[in-house]
Amino acid sequence: MDSKTYQVCATCIHFEAMREDKKMIYYCSRLKYETKPTYSFNCWNPKEHVKRLMEKRGGTS
Repeated sequence: MDSKTYQVCATCIHFEAMREDKKMIYYCSRLKYETKPTYSFNCWNPKEHVKRLMEKRGGTS
């Protein structure tokens, strides 16, 4: 697996998920706007557990 497999907002340190009026809101704290877990941006910075998983599976961080 290559790193592109993991490069989505949901695996980024800037990704925040919050519930508002029974609806889930996904937000990027770096870009300052709403996003979706499956979106991908050039500013992607993986969470620590994602880095470890990528290393374990032979990807690059």
